[in-house]
Amino acid sequence: MSTDRSAEPAAAEETEATPVPPTPAAAEDSPVHPPADPAAGEAGADSAGADEPAAGEAEPQGAEPAAGEDGPQDAGAAEPAAGEDGADGAGAAGEDGADGAGADEPVAGGAGAEGAEPAAGGAAPELSEAQAELAAQKVERERIARRKAEREAPVEAGAKLSGTAADLLAAVRAVESGEKPPSVYFDEAPAAPRKAAPAPPPPPRPKPAPAPAAAPAAADTEAVRAVLARGGALEALAAQAAAALGEGAAGRLLENPWLLLSVPAVRPTQADGFARALLGPEAAPGDGRRTGALVGWLLVQAGLKGHTALEAPVLRSALAQYAVPDPDEALEAAIGDGSVLVFHEPLGPPAAEDEEQPVRVLVGLEGAAMAEESLADALARIASTFDAPADWEKAATGPGAELIRAVAGHGLVAHTGGEAARAEPLALLAAAREFGLRVCLAAHVPPAGGVTVAGLLSGAQGPGRDADGQFALDLLVVLDAPQLDVDTAAALVESVPDGARLVLSGDPGVLGSAGAGRVFADLLAARTCPQVVSRVPDPGPLGELVSGVGIGELNQVDAPGKEVVIVPVRDAGEAVHRTVQLVAESVPRAFGIPADSVQVITPGHGGPAGTRALNAALKERLNPGPGRFGGFDPGDRVVHVPSPGRALPARVVSADAEGLRLERGGAPVVVPKELVESQVRHGWAVTAHQAVGARWPAVVVVLPGDAAQALSRDWVYTAFGRAERHLSVVHGVDQALPRAVAEVLPKPRTTRLTGLLTALATAAEQPE
Repeated sequence: MSTDRSAEPAAAEETEATPVPPTPAAAEDSPVHPPADPAAGEAGADSAGADEPAAGEAEPQGAEPAAGEDGPQDAGAAEPAAGEDGADGAGAAGEDGADGAGADEPVAGGAGAEGAEPAAGGAAPELSEAQAELAAQKVERERIARRKAEREAPVEAGAKLSGTAADLLAAVRAVESGEKPPSVYFDEAPAAPRKAAPAPPPPPRPKPAPAPAAAPAAADTEAVRAVLARGGALEALAAQAAAALGEGAAGRLLENPWLLLSVPAVRPTQADGFARALLGPEAAPGDGRRTGALVGWLLVQAGLKGHTALEAPVLRSALAQYAVPDPDEALEAAIGDGSVLVFHEPLGPPAAEDEEQPVRVLVGLEGAAMAEESLADALARIASTFDAPADWEKAATGPGAELIRAVAGHGLVAHTGGEAARAEPLALLAAAREFGLRVCLAAHVPPAGGVTVAGLLSGAQGPGRDADGQFALDLLVVLDAPQLDVDTAAALVESVPDGARLVLSGDPGVLGSAGAGRVFADLLAARTCPQVVSRVPDPGPLGELVSGVGIGELNQVDAPGKEVVIVPVRDAGEAVHRTVQLVAESVPRAFGIPADSVQVITPGHGGPAGTRALNAALKERLNPGPGRFGGFDPGDRVVHVPSPGRALPARVVSADAEGLRLERGGAPVVVPKELVESQVRHGWAVTAHQAVGARWPAVVVVLPGDAAQALSRDWVYTAFGRAERHLSVVHGVDQALPRAVAEVLPKPRTTRLTGLLTALATAAEQPE
């Protein structure tokens, strides 16, 4: 990295980043432990789990980590709403979210900040973009459920199994028939794969008709509020609890107080206190009501960290850490009552013919399981039903030639590469248009000449849907494919019609999706479709720097045009000061890039140099004002999060009785006033997860000393790769930066998609 700093104030000094050879990755955190506030919508994939106990260190009952202990390394633990990072921290949300309701509030005992309850009522007469998108995805999920229910027979499994694997299969079938599984089910190590069968042809798909979800009745909310008051919990959680538990919520809470864990902001110690207040001595750690709720809660927390399932031993260990006296019995009960599902996957061939096949047992929730299986079926369908190729050979020249040839002969193609490689999918689209094909380009953030994945799914953008509810297109190219979580991917791919082609394109080195799953990585690992690897390197010193990070090397690069500059700092206060100087003075003066085109990226939201502190300092310098519109003023740079996982840059225009008026991508947007707190935050500084998919002429990456534990190779790769012309690194982490690039690999996610795709491909190859 260049030490040239003529773009910086004279007082700034530089250091050289010493290359560090790659070494094995450090041990990862347990997948089941959430950030300090599991409801935090700003928790981040880029810094997830930094403050969380490892698998053997989870806090037992009564030992929860304190909510609100935020800092760059704490994955945004104190943030509850949209606008923040998400794969590891935020729930359905684990997505981007602004500082908003529900943050850091203890439930038992009524302590905590007021206003935890998200605003209800007062909705605009028409569906917002977010509501339309979520409703459309709900309809898609219901359709997928109907499709799976119509399958002719259960999947064949374990025809030649014996011993432990046979016992496991018997347990699975007992669950399917409604019986309680045998007690030996979890006594030994995981067992027994399931052989996937080819999916039958899909039935006609109904056209999605978005409909808003019904809000809980006022009487139900008041009844829940009374129960919460009896248990000493925050009454402000009443609406959330009523919505989560549905009809009869108050009675269900009285019968099982631990159902309060259905509310995202609630943690086990808080639910335990609530239960003790209602049940007295009857509220024991081994109570079946408690253990059942904990099993579901732990799987939800795993989903917030990107997992679609957990290995059974991991889940048992986590239950033990929460003072469950008999984790095996708790898991058996959860499986027996159908609240969770169990799966078994092969780990490789047997060592000898007379030995059982090694397998792993996975436990998951129905929603993620259905989405993952439906996605696998849909990908296999597209791969096998594409129409005869057009005569594209004459178009297969120049950039994108290899990709064009692959798409000509296959229905499903994976394409990988950096920023410069995006030219190849664009060349493919141009060739397809020449042949009169209906094409669509979709991406995580609005691409030039394309639509967003969210806009395509909601129907607000793109070609629309045909009479069967499928996209009216012949070729769909999806950029930023690593940002697809399993739910979004299932809804998207299920909507691609038979005969159409699908190209999933992206950079495998960037941060993963905010939601559960690792769709693109699993597709690449399965190797069940052609993979086109771009050979087009990203140009210049920035391209060289980012490419080195991608392979674990933080190299010093020759940057004669000051494309890369290091600004060393001693503490967080100096980091904030230097950042403001860079954005407001140094970069505009040295490169002619206006301050509005300089983006600040930092690992976390809390702490003295997190996004909140940086945004406050940058607003004071660049657009001072009283914040008369809910903390915002006309001209403020903001991030708008219309739905989980989507952080869209915007600018405040004005406000009125309808809400906060923004200009987003050249189009006016009105955020209802009751949603401003949860959907809008200042945007001069963002986290790397919020920045994925977007690029700016200049980027300032801020690495204060307390961010060291939050850094990883994919975080650095993503943050550095957002710069087009200039990158300044405000460097206060010393050797933690090269060490993170060399040693700290992305946190693994437990998923099933690779196995499902492999099984479908194997079944398709076998003669009938």
